[in-house]
Amino acid sequence: MFGTESSLSMFLNTLTPKFYVALTGTSSLISGLILIFEWWYFRKYGTSFIEQVSVSHLRPLLGGVDSSSPSSSSASNGDADSSRQSVSECKVWRNPLNLFRGAEYNRYTWVTGREPLTYYDMNLSAQDHQTFFTCDSDHLRPADAIMQKAWRERNPQARISAAHEALELEDCATAYILLAEEEATTIMEAERLFKQALKAGEGCYRRSQQLQHHNTQYEAQHRRDTNVLVYIKRRLAMCSRKLGRTREAVKMMRDLCVFQLMKEFPLLSMFNIHENLLESLLELQNYADVQAVLAKYDDISLPKSATICYTAALLKARAVSDKFSPEAASRRGLSTAEMNAVEAIHRAVEFNPHVPKYLLEMKSLILPPEHILKRGDSEAIAYAFFHLQHWKRVEGALNLLHCTWEGTFRMIPYPLEKGHLFYPYPICTETADRELLPTVFHEVSVYPKKELPFFILFTAGLCSFTAMLALLTHQFPELMGVFAKAFLSTLFAPLNFIMEKVESILPSSLWHQLTRI
Repeated sequence: MFGTESSLSMFLNTLTPKFYVALTGTSSLISGLILIFEWWYFRKYGTSFIEQVSVSHLRPLLGGVDSSSPSSSSASNGDADSSRQSVSECKVWRNPLNLFRGAEYNRYTWVTGREPLTYYDMNLSAQDHQTFFTCDSDHLRPADAIMQKAWRERNPQARISAAHEALELEDCATAYILLAEEEATTIMEAERLFKQALKAGEGCYRRSQQLQHHNTQYEAQHRRDTNVLVYIKRRLAMCSRKLGRTREAVKMMRDLCVFQLMKEFPLLSMFNIHENLLESLLELQNYADVQAVLAKYDDISLPKSATICYTAALLKARAVSDKFSPEAASRRGLSTAEMNAVEAIHRAVEFNPHVPKYLLEMKSLILPPEHILKRGDSEAIAYAFFHLQHWKRVEGALNLLHCTWEGTFRMIPYPLEKGHLFYPYPICTETADRELLPTVFHEVSVYPKKELPFFILFTAGLCSFTAMLALLTHQFPELMGVFAKAFLSTLFAPLNFIMEKVESILPSSLWHQLTRI
């Protein structure tokens, strides 16, 4: 035993300061490489590599539950419906309140030099236009054949030139639509072009309506003409809303909602005209009609949206917000009306947790994209961009939202695994929002906020500590050598004490035999 101690002491005395420099430097380098790899893996996959390996491979070896066991697989089968719902909620939808590309988006680019739309967003719009405005029989009419190619063009100037070429042949409704959307630099100019498109579109609609039952080709042409007509009327209503003729816009939107309910074309539901109607009615402060629209569309069988959930919350908050005081509520408790308002806010926040920061102006707004992801940051921007003024108009509504919205997160501590009133929050929203939003000048809101894993923090601390030791050992080799020997002596002191006690208790002959073994 004493021979082992003396050999260890001799070995420590022979170590030079260069050895300690090399040891600490190598340790710092290795921990730094581990830190870089862990950070890269976390940024790409959202989890720690060491933690994932520990859970996936080491836990089963140590007697933990295997993730591929029958019980786990049966549980996953039981959650299949909720998983499928989460996947469906990651569908990208067309923004019902999307701006005009020429009169609004391009003007923003001219003033700031920034591109408000991403390539992915514009590519989705191009696909929508081909779906809405083209059909298999376009080759029969020269103007429609030109426009079919125009909608596929990536160059805006090429699209505009093709639209003018189509108008030289005949009055083409889709050509007027393209010019109103992309060439018009003001809303008034866009409205003038849409009125010309309406005149041409109504003529095509009447002709195809008479022939739709002749064969499938005429039926497809009538479906296309219906889409064109609805699109034109909706954009005309939006022009009226932007130009201050809100009552006229409401009348047009009501007619469109009735038309949408009468026609059984699935593409009409993609326009979500009721959301345009809700925004216009809120501008008129016609809250009774807003409630009537919500009663029709806020149904469990229909897909929800931030507009529906937050408008319902605004109406309930309006009944109590002007007299709401958090201090008084904490003393006497919430009344029934206040409880209903708070529950409506919690419901809205659970559906889309990104909206409150924009409504409370804790985060800056940008121009909304042409497509949104429900429950995502893109939908929150689109909602707050148009509805922030309506929340400000209701006295105390933003104060009530500020006092109560964070309470939602205490009700759903694990939102990716289990929801309260809705399905679990989809994990795909961040990826899709980064494609839809211009991340060059906008920081995408992420929910739930990702925290750095323990192993990344640990390796960062280890790397910093060993790097500091290497620097100190290089600068003060003699002093650090003394510290290292003192540290190792202190580290082995409890072991030496235990060994001495064992030697004093056991007979020397028995201890001698044990050491030989």
